[in-house]
Amino acid sequence: MQAVVLAAGEGQRLKPFTVNKPKVMIKVANKPILEYVIEALRDAGILDIILVVGYKKSRIMDYFGNGEKWGVNIKYAIQEKQLGTAHALKQAERLVNTEKFLVLPGDNIVDPSTIKLMKNAWTLACKRSKEYSKYGVVTTVGERIQEIIEKPGKPIGEIVSTGIYCFTKEIFKKIGNEVDLTSVVNSMIKEGYEFRCSDANVWVDIVYPWDILKVNDFAMTFSGKKIAGKVERTRIIGDVCIGDNSIIKDSYIKGPVIIGDNCEVGPNSVIMPSTSIGNNVRIGAFAYIENSVIGDHVSIAPRCFIKDSVIDKGCEIGPNFVTMSDRAEIKVEKELHSIKVGVFIGESCKIGASVTVEPGSVVGNEVLIASLKLVKGTILDKTVIM
Repeated sequence: MQAVVLAAGEGQRLKPFTVNKPKVMIKVANKPILEYVIEALRDAGILDIILVVGYKKSRIMDYFGNGEKWGVNIKYAIQEKQLGTAHALKQAERLVNTEKFLVLPGDNIVDPSTIKLMKNAWTLACKRSKEYSKYGVVTTVGERIQEIIEKPGKPIGEIVSTGIYCFTKEIFKKIGNEVDLTSVVNSMIKEGYEFRCSDANVWVDIVYPWDILKVNDFAMTFSGKKIAGKVERTRIIGDVCIGDNSIIKDSYIKGPVIIGDNCEVGPNSVIMPSTSIGNNVRIGAFAYIENSVIGDHVSIAPRCFIKDSVIDKGCEIGPNFVTMSDRAEIKVEKELHSIKVGVFIGESCKIGASVTVEPGSVVGNEVLIASLKLVKGTILDKTVIM
């Protein structure tokens, strides 16, 4: 059986993290989300994978290549304009050569056992969720699907679509000029096709910036200490993974924590649970980091306090930087959300000494912030705050 993975989308609601990369290349626990999908397919025995790419496609194609590194065979279909999921699937038609095949979103984490259950055609993996407004809600009679209602404004049920289907090649005829896959499925149900639910064991996705923290925590499924670097006079509690050539000095680390390759931490720093630190990261003395995602090539000066935050790659953070964490109202497009978070900082920002950022603030890419500033709200890309 083949699998078609839809990875062409941008992820508008995840800005600033999707300005320079597609949503599927956001890293959690130091790996792109799409990598978890590919590994799950491989572990479920599906080795022939078609990636439908579009937005910033080179970031995906350069990273995964032909899939040999992961023990799979990857081919690419291009969606030049991101018109919708059905349109994306249609681009893969010429590469599908098995009668039955799977279709999966590239921006969700799924486990091999869920994939193994998807053996029958016209099956949709479903999951219970109270966040019905984020997904397509599935109404059913027994296992049989009656309708999929996209992002309803009021509660109508807790069974939601994961977007993971088993189709036959007949689906390509049914797509026609339709761009939305849910609409295609609903039309087929009205024609008399029997779509059935299959329970998803593990399924999590990223819709908003704060979901990165949730999924990062979820992705830390390793167990035990895996230390390849050099650890000097450091107390380590719980599951901690430290990469090659990393040096940890006189610090305290409480897992789950992942620290990448070629990093330096400490002395006298504290790294608390649910924190992932990328490759080539420098964390100065007396820093405190908790429940945060730190990208590659980030420099964090001494005495910084970072909690419930995401800092993308290539940022330079000055000393005494503080991310406050509390409940805040964040507007994403036309939606207003109240959530307890720290801050979200895009790529290649430079932040001076003694800067404090209020909860829920979103700092764009390549922003320059001078020392002794209080930052709040949304800061656009390439803004200079002096």
